[in-house]
Amino acid sequence: MPADRSPADGLYLGLMSGTSLDGIDAALVRFGGRDPAPADAALEAFRTTPFAPDLAHRLRRAVAGDADPDELCDLGFALGEALAEAATALLAEADGPVTAIGSHGQTVRHRPPVPGRRGSTLQIGEAAVIAERANLDVIADFRVRDMAAGGHGAPLAPLFDDLLLRAEGATRAVQNIGGMGNVTALPPVGDATMRPIAFDTGPGVVLIDAAVHRLTGGARAFDEDGRLAAVGEADEALVGEWLADPFFAETPPRSTGRERFGAPRVETWLAAHADLSAEDAVATLTEVTARSIAGSYALIGFDVDEVLLCGGGARNPEIRRRLAAHLPRARVRTLDEVGWDADAREAVAFALLARQHVLGHPVDLTWATGAAGPRRLGKRVPA
Repeated sequence: MPADRSPADGLYLGLMSGTSLDGIDAALVRFGGRDPAPADAALEAFRTTPFAPDLAHRLRRAVAGDADPDELCDLGFALGEALAEAATALLAEADGPVTAIGSHGQTVRHRPPVPGRRGSTLQIGEAAVIAERANLDVIADFRVRDMAAGGHGAPLAPLFDDLLLRAEGATRAVQNIGGMGNVTALPPVGDATMRPIAFDTGPGVVLIDAAVHRLTGGARAFDEDGRLAAVGEADEALVGEWLADPFFAETPPRSTGRERFGAPRVETWLAAHADLSAEDAVATLTEVTARSIAGSYALIGFDVDEVLLCGGGARNPEIRRRLAAHLPRARVRTLDEVGWDADAREAVAFALLARQHVLGHPVDLTWATGAAGPRRLGKRVPA
């Protein structure tokens, strides 16, 4: 590290446990400079730690609303231990001092704002446990300040997209396909005539995963390589029924979660359509995912030249094929193809959010969340 660079310019560790509920992503990221926009950024190490089966089961119950207060209390600390283990394992690979950890935690309830009522949200994964085990400052609970300022509290990863993923002379959409889907649409570098926009597109792989888990009796957690969907046939009438959900008629800012598109709803749907083969059911839900994403691009306000896919769904060739078919004028590829690990994007974003908090930079995501203005996001737990 150059002598004129302080530790605050250097390494940050981001932790993300997302709506796919498959594990913890940990990213070690080096940022350059002290300005709001990093002078440069590089992913130095990344790994995903799968949840232990019992912890995954408990988290699914909590997200489904089946955890009582005692269980939710215990689970917050248990997840804190798992997050701490993931962090300390990656810290062993750090080339130099790490300034702070940014942890998103696991969302177990998210209630977007509606007319007459501000939103509320709950992420668990005790930051004090992470700070105690890792002996580093931890910045966590990023969503709540945005919601206190009237925003949706999500999506927050678009900060990374806006600061580090704009292209010269082309518009880009960064499409995350995790459990839920969200998009960041970016004007070209230096274009002041257009404003970025970001919002939740709806379900990512959450419907597909829930169906596969149910249809295989728990033997499979997801449709590997889109194989089931590839040999099935989507039922157009049932696709239309899913897309008739009022969420898809909402205008940004908007956010959603498993409360609306989760396993209980999928299980009810499968029971009502027991005549569908497993392949056709998964193909139908895959088409819902692709079409809901593509349809939401009408809300962006400008044409998109390129779509960069990230999240677990980016590894599903059938989602990618269907999405490309519905977006014929855009080039669809993965984030890996522009130099960033497609699986790491959200963990990197929370490393960046930790950096912004440490350096005292308010985060302006009014264009993504609808908050009243820039706010310094996160709560800091000292080492």
